[in-house]
Amino acid sequence: MRIKQFARPALADCVKELVATARGDLKASLVIQNGCLVNVVSGEILQGMSVAVQGSRIAYVGKDASHTIGPDTEVIDASGQYIAPGLLDGHCHIESTQLTVAEFARAVLPLGTTGGFFDAHEISNVLGLNGLKYMLEEARTTPLAAYMQAPSCVPSTSPELETTGAYIGAEEVAEALSWGNDMIGLGEVMNFPGVVYGEEKMIGEIEATLRAGKAVDGHFTWAADDWRLPVYAAAGVTGDHECVTKEDVQERIRLGMYAKMRQGSAWHDVAETIKASTELGLDTRRMMLVTDDRSSESLLNEGHMNYVVRLAISQGVKPVTAFQMATINTAERFGVQRDVGSITPGSIADIILLDGRLADVNVHTTIAAGQVVAREGKMAASWDKYQYPQDALGTVQLEADIQADHFVIKTPVHEGELKARIIQVTENHVETKEVFKTVRAESGQVILSQDQDVCKIAVIERHHRTGNKAVALVSGVGFNRPAAIAMTVAHDSHNLMVIGTDDHLMAEAANQVVNMQGGVAVVTNEGMTEFPLSIAGLMSPEPFEIVASQSEAISQALKASGCCLNNAFMTLSLLALVVIPELRLSDKGLVRISANGIELVPLFEQ
Repeated sequence: MRIKQFARPALADCVKELVATARGDLKASLVIQNGCLVNVVSGEILQGMSVAVQGSRIAYVGKDASHTIGPDTEVIDASGQYIAPGLLDGHCHIESTQLTVAEFARAVLPLGTTGGFFDAHEISNVLGLNGLKYMLEEARTTPLAAYMQAPSCVPSTSPELETTGAYIGAEEVAEALSWGNDMIGLGEVMNFPGVVYGEEKMIGEIEATLRAGKAVDGHFTWAADDWRLPVYAAAGVTGDHECVTKEDVQERIRLGMYAKMRQGSAWHDVAETIKASTELGLDTRRMMLVTDDRSSESLLNEGHMNYVVRLAISQGVKPVTAFQMATINTAERFGVQRDVGSITPGSIADIILLDGRLADVNVHTTIAAGQVVAREGKMAASWDKYQYPQDALGTVQLEADIQADHFVIKTPVHEGELKARIIQVTENHVETKEVFKTVRAESGQVILSQDQDVCKIAVIERHHRTGNKAVALVSGVGFNRPAAIAMTVAHDSHNLMVIGTDDHLMAEAANQVVNMQGGVAVVTNEGMTEFPLSIAGLMSPEPFEIVASQSEAISQALKASGCCLNNAFMTLSLLALVVIPELRLSDKGLVRISANGIELVPLFEQ
């Protein structure tokens, strides 16, 4: 089946046809009969229900829709199945899958995800508004209800702390939000200290969003009981995914915010955050399930929102409540509940049919905008391929002449031992720890010890040929032999990041990534594993299955080198994100994030 467009017309343009279909005068295009309806509005499971669809919207919901069936109506017998709204991801960065939007859609539609709220700040940090526009244009070709957000943090902090490929301020935010109703709001405001202390850029972006009547998403990583959380909320921030405890959820909901409970590939927060419901007994209306960042491997091996909903249920949440957290709650948070998030007359027909127990979230059929797009784990629809323009390619502005001595760390003493500030990786969590360890100096430079789990980490600016480079130390990676990984996926500035135990291998890996014009390379004395990412140095034009295979190859290469972190590539890619506590590295140097703010700090203890 070749489909060029999945129309989602406004309800006002469909009223006559919907009413006529509901009466039976105009016959439905699709009818689903005899299923168990998951009514996320009332919180009920209703037996023996039918749904009639006219075009892209639902015309009728009731016990008997036979009066809407005509000779050309497609009829689906849902006996023994659940009929549920398509799942919505309330906070997601598609670029983190390394997939294009179209391939992301191919990956998640068979899993029951029919829409999401996507913050394209990864590609925007490389290409600016053009990157956002390209992803929006591609999203519009797919069956997904894809709502995009204007990036708030390009850069995530300030040019004094990091170098990005572009700059987005209040004027650019206002422009992006004028592109259509599917530009839904302002992406996560990561520079939360800037908001709290009235930085002009951040306040201006929020004002532009509120004037456009759109939602502002948050990112607050200070403690739940910090007095500055209400200050942040006063700016109009009404949703936040940086919840890692039940108290984080509680405090945000008390302030009128939506608390987003995250289960990404490398950060697993649902088990703790869901206790705000199961233990504290809070009202769940403002609780949402989200993925934030999920790798293509995770999509293939675990799933997407179907996995997160299943996980929430396994933690003691009622199945219908978990579905609410991934449908109607999400739609209401962004003010689009008239269109998506429920199976009700007038809503867009984004529907999934599920086999077996509801708690298993076993998706059999996915319907998007009134059309069957996937069955039994396979796509049943296709659409024209989107071509990314040339300026999205060739974005690594470096020469492949990086040398081993670029990774030398000079010491303030010629010989002896000294204390160094080190980034400590935390498995399955987004935060790191700032620790101090004794390192050895020989001939005025750091010499790594094989009995210490310490690697070098470098960030090399790749957007503007500034020559900026910073080298520091990281522990918890796990390399137990000479090894290196280089990548242009280095949130959020996405410069070239290199981690390793051998300077020569680090140079080899870095040069290979430059030659590929973006991607990932793992190098050991035994060989090299490559993962090319030619689109902005972040995404691959290849099909989902190939991308997942290449991502898996990187994971296996890391494991073979001793790096056994869960979703190691994604975990390591966050080590340059200078808005997440406690210690990160940018092209400007080590950046510490604490209750006192965000600041550059020296490598060696003074």
